[in-house]
Amino acid sequence: MPDITLASEPRTELGSRPSGRIRRQGKVPAVVYGLGNDPVSITVPARDLSHILAGESGANTLISLSVAGDDVLTLVRQIQRHATRGDLVHVDFVRIRRDVAVSAEVPVHMVGEATGAKDGGIVEQLVFSVTVEAMPGNIPVALELDISALGIGDQLHASDLTLPEGVTTQLDAETVVVFIAAPRVATEDETAEAGEEGAAEGEAAGADAAAEGDAGAE
Repeated sequence: MPDITLASEPRTELGSRPSGRIRRQGKVPAVVYGLGNDPVSITVPARDLSHILAGESGANTLISLSVAGDDVLTLVRQIQRHATRGDLVHVDFVRIRRDVAVSAEVPVHMVGEATGAKDGGIVEQLVFSVTVEAMPGNIPVALELDISALGIGDQLHASDLTLPEGVTTQLDAETVVVFIAAPRVATEDETAEAGEEGAAEGEAAGADAAAEGDAGAE
């Protein structure tokens, strides 16, 4: 995937108050670390970074930052957002090299409509993202899993994921990624029991009302 250039500026004042001022200026406090270099505190434009993170590759977008006069290839590694507004509060960038594999979290998307779902079953996805290892330029946007042929009771495992060439994962091959659960149908006994409970509650409510009426008459 092509990398995107993001402007950055050095950040000399640290702490909550300076960070608050930075955010009011439309910027995000950030730090760049990795590859044996000392961490560097910077700021980046909040709007531009939000646009990148909302893109197809999200946090796995290769970002070229100008840090201390040098162009540094990075990936977003940690994102802090405001608890209620969702605004970017702080971001960590990690330095990477194009010729060294990195770990990245990649979403898993279901494709197609399961046969079992058409029969009333419920699609239960258990794994929503997978940690993969790949060269920075080979990180997939997402992994797709076709569930069209799944009937009720069927399941797909991590071994069923198709990984692009050069991409690996340490996820156990037997890990269940998705299965089709049978629809829950109330049995006759459960229905009868529910009816009896409803009737009992109705009788109790009627008795209480009668008691209140007698008390009022006295």
